[in-house]
Amino acid sequence: MDIILLQRIEKLGSIGDVVTVKDGYARNFLLPQKKALRANEANKKVFEANRDRLEKENAERRTEAEKAGEKVDGVEIVLIRAASNTGQLYGSVNVRDVAAALADKGHDIDKKQVIMGDPIKAIGMHDVRIDLHPEVSVTIKANVARSDDEAELQRQGIDVMAQMFEDEQREIEEQAEANRIDPSLEPGEIPADLLEERAEEDEA
Repeated sequence: MDIILLQRIEKLGSIGDVVTVKDGYARNFLLPQKKALRANEANKKVFEANRDRLEKENAERRTEAEKAGEKVDGVEIVLIRAASNTGQLYGSVNVRDVAAALADKGHDIDKKQVIMGDPIKAIGMHDVRIDLHPEVSVTIKANVARSDDEAELQRQGIDVMAQMFEDEQREIEEQAEANRIDPSLEPGEIPADLLEERAEEDEA
């Protein structure tokens, strides 16, 4: 279907452009949300008659969005969630969670403006895009952690999961050293030096 865009649509075009899209996309999304008009002769005349007003209104909304964007751009939200030892969340963080966390910080962001692609399913620092206007996007940080202390470490740039893995490896190595066991051995395998000691004890 050929349509006339009433606002900029990512990957499609800008206000006033005539583009071809799939019928379902036009009928179910663009036309009902008044983001476009069918590109027939009558609508083309209506659009041209109103082009100046539409472009002026769009410019005003863009300016408002840019001002709002200055306040929210780079904001960090902290989301405390339960997660496994591998950092996988029991559940996920979605657009509604992000919008609610931003509201707690005084930013009025609609969940439709939160662009995530897929929900967040692991702890860590995640970039989330916020579309305040078809021509204005900003990025916020979602700090997903299991505790406030963990969130603070991530804020400082520490990879909590990598740190945890290193700590576990160090503990294993220290335990192995304390037990004089070679950490490279297979489970149940006895070190050669212990075998020699036992052989000497048996001979004695």
